Amino acid sequence: MQESGATVRSLLVRADFRRLFATRLLSQFGDGVFQAALAGTVLFNPQRAADPLDVAVGFAVLLLPWSLVGPFAGVWLDRWSRRSVLLRANVLRAVLVAVVAAVVLGGVDGVPFLLAGLAVVSVSRFVLAALSAALPHTTDALVPANALSTTAGSVAAVAGGGAALLLLPLTGSGDAGYAAIALAAAAPYLAAAGVVARFPSGYLGPDAVDRAAAAPARTVLAGLVAGARHAWSRPPAAAALAAIGLHRIGFGLLTLMTLLLYRGPLEDASGLFPGGLAGLGQLVAAIAAGSLLAAAVTPAAVRRVGRVRWTVGLLLLGAVAQPLLGLAFQPPTVLAGGLLLGVVGQGVKVCTDATVQETVDDDFRGRVFSVYDTLFNVAFVGAVLLAAVLLPRSGESVPVLLLVGAGYLVAVGAYLGIRRRAVPAPA
Repeated sequence: MQESGATVRSLLVRADFRRLFATRLLSQFGDGVFQAALAGTVLFNPQRAADPLDVAVGFAVLLLPWSLVGPFAGVWLDRWSRRSVLLRANVLRAVLVAVVAAVVLGGVDGVPFLLAGLAVVSVSRFVLAALSAALPHTTDALVPANALSTTAGSVAAVAGGGAALLLLPLTGSGDAGYAAIALAAAAPYLAAAGVVARFPSGYLGPDAVDRAAAAPARTVLAGLVAGARHAWSRPPAAAALAAIGLHRIGFGLLTLMTLLLYRGPLEDASGLFPGGLAGLGQLVAAIAAGSLLAAAVTPAAVRRVGRVRWTVGLLLLGAVAQPLLGLAFQPPTVLAGGLLLGVVGQGVKVCTDATVQETVDDDFRGRVFSVYDTLFNVAFVGAVLLAAVLLPRSGESVPVLLLVGAGYLVAVGAYLGIRRRAVPAPA
């Protein structure tokens, strides 16, 4: 199949692609349900009262361990049957969400609750890595297949969160209600396991060549260091990574701010722009819509004005729009800010991906993308922890909004400055 002519219909002709695609949709739908249950338990549960630092520590515990271990996932996925990984991991997630539901129902806080959530999140990230590794066994058109799978998976996660919101009036917003919603995530996980079980054993790889080429973990660590050095030696790639890293810092600061706003001053809002968990769901949808818009317009914009100007323009949009829209601390402007944040983040990411793919040597590309993924997550978690120190319990902070705007201006300076950096010729 030629990638240039691949369409959604042509991709879905293959039964094996449809099966793997359905596995992804069910898996990420379950992720959306479970993440909504976690957010509700921590932020909107009247039986719990997490302060900003509690929320930030929760982000760190849930995301940081996988961010550091994630680059090693490929080591295991090149040794284990990916069909078995997807089958067993989805069954394991169904069991783990039942454990989380029991922990929530029992009113357990602190380390036990966070570790239970971490277990589910870690297995979920491993499932996503396995889905990506298995994709080449179901299609030859990898670019459109990746675009369809990741976009549809993100939509499925948002839909899962929406389904959780629909359950909330039936379950209530106490420990019992959020425990029931967490338990509901087991259904799509088990359905995903049932779908992937229809693949023959070994169908999704790894092939014998993949197993033979699998690197030991210590080699992966050395590869990360080599990847970082190689990226720094390519100014366009280093500049793009600096830009996306600084954006993620702004995104982390704004994430905790909006969570606290919808849990505090905006919780009682109603009508077209509700507060609480429903309002937070609207915000997630607005960010997702902004991301889709950026994915649609960025290729044409890059062709018209060039990748550097488009990236700078997006960062300047973030520098101006986020402080201006956020200063009102009202749902309509927060949603508008979320939409533009999605545009900025996805637009910069598309440009960063393309820059890294084009300017990094093929032998280093996988290692550089591992560095990229780690930077992407660690910058976000670090910013959330910083926000916990800077923000009041209400989330309303003009200085933090101004800091976000200044951060985007710093990103513009870093992006342009690193791109112009002269690299010594090899001896």
